[in-house]
Amino acid sequence: MKVIKTDCLVIGSGLAGSIYAITAAKYGLKSIIISCQDKLEDTNTWLAQGGVIYEYPPETEQITNDVYNAGAKLSSKDVVKKITKVGYKYLKQILLDELKVPFDRDKKGKLLVTKEGAHSKARVIYAKDNTGEVILDTVHKKLKNLKNVTHMTNAMAIDLLTLSHSSTDELDRYKPSTCFGAYVLDVKKGEIFAITAKKTILATGGAGQIYTHTTNAPSAFGHGVAMAYRIGARVMNMEFIQFHPTVFYDKGNEGFVITEAVRGEGGVLVDSNGKSFMEKYHELKSLAPRDVISRAIHSEMLKSGNTNVFIDLSAMKPDYIKKRFPHIYKRCLKHKVDITKDPIPVVPAVHYMCGGVFASPEGRTSINDLNAIGETACTGYHGANRLASTSLLECIAMGAMCAQEDSTEIKIHKFYLPKPKEWLSPKIAPDVDLIAQDLQIIRNTMTNYVGVVRSRKRLERAEKLLRELKNQIDDFYRECTITREIINLRNAIQTSLLVVYAALRNTVSCGCHYIDDEQK
Repeated sequence: MKVIKTDCLVIGSGLAGSIYAITAAKYGLKSIIISCQDKLEDTNTWLAQGGVIYEYPPETEQITNDVYNAGAKLSSKDVVKKITKVGYKYLKQILLDELKVPFDRDKKGKLLVTKEGAHSKARVIYAKDNTGEVILDTVHKKLKNLKNVTHMTNAMAIDLLTLSHSSTDELDRYKPSTCFGAYVLDVKKGEIFAITAKKTILATGGAGQIYTHTTNAPSAFGHGVAMAYRIGARVMNMEFIQFHPTVFYDKGNEGFVITEAVRGEGGVLVDSNGKSFMEKYHELKSLAPRDVISRAIHSEMLKSGNTNVFIDLSAMKPDYIKKRFPHIYKRCLKHKVDITKDPIPVVPAVHYMCGGVFASPEGRTSINDLNAIGETACTGYHGANRLASTSLLECIAMGAMCAQEDSTEIKIHKFYLPKPKEWLSPKIAPDVDLIAQDLQIIRNTMTNYVGVVRSRKRLERAEKLLRELKNQIDDFYRECTITREIINLRNAIQTSLLVVYAALRNTVSCGCHYIDDEQK
């Protein structure tokens, strides 16, 4: 088995992992950044439409209160203040000054800002309606030109290396819980190799693909959380799965996010009769927190029997709509919806994982030398429900802080990187139809029983179904050759159960986790 050595192994190529690698390079560290997809760009970051919060000079008290209130008062105010302050600093330093990301500006060159749901004022900077794509494209151009950063696509982490389980020295089992890299699958060749590293960074994004309808990238199965959990890392707040309230709906076709900025610019949620309804649910109406709007839409759909609600854009002029939201305009037009004339059909869909691998703002987890950053991590920043346009800022802050801390530790400490055990894999090819069927069972179970509105009976049903399925999948996994599809399935069932277990333990409705035991 081939073994590659490096200073830092970054698992995931979204904004958090990319900012980490760029920052680590400045300190002279060598990084390998791996992506399980065909392109580095195939991430949740690339799909982010709305924007990123930013204020200069920094104003942290007001945004802290907004994050805290949107998070159902479960956010850590100290963490929010730190990530916001550091995020603003590095957004300006890296994205604006160094990389000159082309955010939208007025004729005088001043950054344009918009307001989104649950924000007390306009503070979100953006690049039309494809902010994530513009940011990541600029960041990756920089990343690909760095000599001490190696990037691998179609390279999929299978399991993390630990001293207690993966070292060829059996006596290493007595050492403290420590990660020293990962086993990796070369998806194209089908070969498995190991990457040993002084620091391993989980930046794998969220877990939207465990549900039927999601805004997430195809790779979002909760890989980082599942791998970390298997080696004993602390995982928390997994019940808080945020649904984006406004995802384009067209029966039989894949949906896509209708950014919250559409409502921030004047779009109004209406029913099939064109009547607004959010005033019945929250004082902020169509700009209420995401969890509130998702439940409101769910309630309206149950009452009416309709499959969706709509966003009415009639308050905006057609030319402004085309200029401000060009990508949404074009995508909707492909589905025969002209948003300059027609309301946009929308439904809630899984969008963001507020929980994850417990980590400090610097990415430190409960396992030595294993870091978690971005959506994979749970720092207490988002609480029980994420405030719009805070995720990209968290990626910037955590990526930069984590790399700084790692550079200091690598200079000071000696790292023990033993030879990992050989990976032994059966030669039996997995049944792809069986994998697809099992994955559909997971998605249906999570969607039907662990959705926007939950009940204890539904959660108990989900637990029984998924626990039995996990036993079958574990047997299946042990018998078959490793492929991308079987890794997706293995991590999907583990992540799903973590969500269900957390939801069962939490009997109090809070943010994204809403219990209604009157539901059958």
